[in-house]
Amino acid sequence: MIQHFHFKSLFENSQLPGWVITFYYKQQYYKAEYNKDGSIKWIGIKPSEEELVPVEKMIHELMLFHVYD
Repeated sequence: MIQHFHFKSLFENSQLPGWVITFYYKQQYYKAEYNKDGSIKWIGIKPSEEELVPVEKMIHELMLFHVYD
């Protein structure tokens, strides 16, 4: 489960899409850019290959709930 999920606009004009997201997953801190097309660009480390798809799905759900709702 993702914990302490935070997002912040990439641009001063917060109407432009693009966000920096940060969160903890299994006690590991992650940071990434979330783009308007749903693509995720990891900054630093990224989850392991077997955990990448489930983590990205959780991120998409959180962004839909917080940003696009």
